[in-house]
Amino acid sequence: MATIHRDVPIDAAPEEIWAAIRDWGEVHRRLAPGFVTDTRVEGDVRVVTFADGTVVHELIVSLDDDARRIAYALVGGSLDVVHHHASMQVFAEAGRRSRFVWITDLQPHGLAEPIAAMIDQGIRVIRRTLEATATPAS
Repeated sequence: MATIHRDVPIDAAPEEIWAAIRDWGEVHRRLAPGFVTDTRVEGDVRVVTFADGTVVHELIVSLDDDARRIAYALVGGSLDVVHHHASMQVFAEAGRRSRFVWITDLQPHGLAEPIAAMIDQGIRVIRRTLEATATPAS
């Protein structure tokens, strides 16, 4: 099994970042526009379409407002994975900065490199989007 762990600073307040992540059916609008082109909610599953045509069905396992953490598992779609579980979490830092942590466990291990590349691309879009829409510090 492979684990991909990313930990990045974002110049936005943690409550603003969490609001965008928590709105889990609006990834294509609030979190990663352009990288994700569509998100549909079907019960506890969101169907996410990426710009490259990849479609994944993600079961929302946990949505924890106190910890500012969402966890999800792939339960279908066009990726050929045996196991995929991920979480995103937001931590407050000094000022109006935050730390965004995205952890993904997956099998087969051979998919680690292409999935890591997707995650890295996603983080660049997420960071740019959240910083551009952040409320300026007063």
